[in-house]
Amino acid sequence: MSAPAIEAVDLVKRFGDFTAVDGVSFTVPEGSVFSMLGPNGAGKTTTVRMMTTLSRPTSGTARVAGFDVVADADAVRHRMGLTAQSATVDELLTGRENLRLVGDLYGLPKALVRRQADELLERFSLGESADKVVKDYSGGMRRRLDLAASLVATPPVLFLDEPTTGLDPRSRVELWGVLRDLVRDGTTLFLTTQYLDEADQLADRIVVVDHGRVIADGTPLELKDQSGRASLVIAVSRPDEVERAAELVRDEVPDLHVDRDSRRLTAPAEGVGALTRIAARLEEAGIELDDIGLQRPSLDDVFLSLTGHRAEEPTTGPEGSRSTSEVPA
Repeated sequence: MSAPAIEAVDLVKRFGDFTAVDGVSFTVPEGSVFSMLGPNGAGKTTTVRMMTTLSRPTSGTARVAGFDVVADADAVRHRMGLTAQSATVDELLTGRENLRLVGDLYGLPKALVRRQADELLERFSLGESADKVVKDYSGGMRRRLDLAASLVATPPVLFLDEPTTGLDPRSRVELWGVLRDLVRDGTTLFLTTQYLDEADQLADRIVVVDHGRVIADGTPLELKDQSGRASLVIAVSRPDEVERAAELVRDEVPDLHVDRDSRRLTAPAEGVGALTRIAARLEEAGIELDDIGLQRPSLDDVFLSLTGHRAEEPTTGPEGSRSTSEVPA
C-alpha cells in the first residue's frame, strides 16, 4: 500500500494558555476527500495552518505527500495547494495576471504557465472576465479565482479551508462539481467546513472536531449510524386512511408514531425486509401512499448528539467567527 497523502499524529497547537488543537491524529489516502467538520473556533483552521507549514506545531508530527511539515517545509509547499478562508488574489491585477504570477513564483516555464492559466480560467467559468481587474469581480468569482490559483502548479494535495463559506447555493454546487473533477483526476483533498451538507456530499471520510479535539471519525454513513437507527417513514395520501394504514403497519413495527396532521407514520427501521413487507401489505389493502422509505439520521443529528450544539454555533478561540452571509457568483 502507498503511504498516506496526508498524516497527522498527536498534533497540538497552543497559544499561551489556550490549546487550539489538542492531540489530533488522522490519515488521508491518496485520491480521496477528507473533511474536518466543526464549528468556528473548533481548531480546523489552526490544523490547516500547521499542515501547510504556516504555523509550527507545539508538539506532534504531520506529513504531506510523505514530507514532514517542519523538517521538510519547502518540499511540502511544492507539493500542495491552499485555498484559505479569505481570497488571496491581488485585486489590482486581472484574473489572468494573477494566475500567471502564481506560476512565475513557482518557477514554472512561461509557456506552461500561460497554458495552465488559460485552461483554469475556462474551467472555473472565468474566461470572459480573464482580463478584468479582480477588484471588479463578484465574491463568487474571486473565490473561484482563488481556487484556480492554488491549482496552477497542479499539486497532488489540496487544502481547502471552508472554500464555499459566503457563496450562494448555486455557486456552492458548481464548486462541488469542480472538486469532484479534481478528485477523479487523482488530487487528494483536505476540506474543512462547518456545512454538514458539504461534508456529506463530498467526503470519503470525516473527522468531527470540537474544542480542538477529534470527537468522532468515520465515513458519513458510519457517523450517521452512531447517532441512532434509521427511521421508517410513510406518507399516506388520504387523511381518512391514516388510521387503517397505522393498524397494518403496527403488525410489523409496534413502536409506531402517528402524525395525523401531516399523514405521516414513523417507526424505528427494522431493515429493508420489513419495509418491503409493509409496502406490499399497504398496496394489497388499497392504501395510497405519497412516499415510503428509510430515513437515516443527518450529520446535523450526529453533531448535535456528540456535542450538544449545532455545527454552525461558534465556540471561542483564536480562529474567531466570520459572517456566513451569501455572496453572489
